[in-house]
Amino acid sequence: MQKLTLECKPTDPSRCQMLSVVVACFNEEEVIEETHRRLSQAVSSLLDDYEIIYVDDGSSDSSARKLAAIHAKDPHVVVICLSRNFGHQIAVTAGLEYARGDAVVLIDADLQDPPEVIARMVDRWRDGFQVVYGVRESRAGETAFKKFSARVFYRLINRLSEIQIPLDTGDFRLMDKRVVAALRQMKEKHRLLRGMTSWVGFNQTAVPYARAARWAGESKYPLKKMLLLALDGIISFSTVPLRFVTFIGVSFSLISVLGVIYALFLRLLTSNWVPGWTLIFISLLLIGGLQLVCLGIMGEYIGRIYNETTDRPLFLVRETLGVADDVQMMSNSTIHGSPSRELRVL
Repeated sequence: MQKLTLECKPTDPSRCQMLSVVVACFNEEEVIEETHRRLSQAVSSLLDDYEIIYVDDGSSDSSARKLAAIHAKDPHVVVICLSRNFGHQIAVTAGLEYARGDAVVLIDADLQDPPEVIARMVDRWRDGFQVVYGVRESRAGETAFKKFSARVFYRLINRLSEIQIPLDTGDFRLMDKRVVAALRQMKEKHRLLRGMTSWVGFNQTAVPYARAARWAGESKYPLKKMLLLALDGIISFSTVPLRFVTFIGVSFSLISVLGVIYALFLRLLTSNWVPGWTLIFISLLLIGGLQLVCLGIMGEYIGRIYNETTDRPLFLVRETLGVADDVQMMSNSTIHGSPSRELRVL
């Protein structure tokens, strides 16, 4: 990528800062050209030096070809093509590895998060805030069930997790380079970036906005992926499920002790015995089911421990376009004392 040399005017030094915009793309051929048009228009009016990093997350349509054509026309564009589909959160992480800006904006390619809101985020960043996240005041083009499930998603995570994620937010946010540096040091594979951003702290504020309907195409986050994302958020930031297992075990142990005392009382002090094969049958089914649930909860944690110990890279890069030499060297070496989680297979 050709570096842009700027002569900064003393009257407006803020325009000499650099802004990186990371856009994760998966089968977005219908919208990617319009996305770039609006992004370029929104960002170029804010800063003289900027880059738009498109991460193609193993798309099976023509997204990669269209991104290459966009890069050929616009020197501000960087394209990172992953070797396969690694998932949205990993694709965004890949973009963060390559970002060079003093601030980095995360935005999806579907135009549900309006690029024009970035100007307000940059203003708050210049006011001294290091994380500026978008809060959805309305959600156009979404079903009542999707809105309800999203509402439950955030409130459930906040109820169970040890950190508080701002309600009704997504990954649409601006982060200072110091926050990005902190995120690069976090190596976990099951990632919820909005939770990780809350965990690192720093000075954060919100920018409310109206979320638009998708400009084209279909949602890449159906109910199944939302449930998996919620599960990752709860398990990654909370031990409450494990405490639930302990609570269940202690509770049923106490109930069993009371049951033994009750049975002995009837047998020794009365002429009645404890009747009922039906009660025994139901009790065995209940206890067996609870045991399997508890094993499943513990299995989720053990599975994540196993995935972390395999120490595989987070993502594999098939091709890059427009990446500066210094960024390329950094992404293949050591970042902040920790080995980079990316393996290049060009």
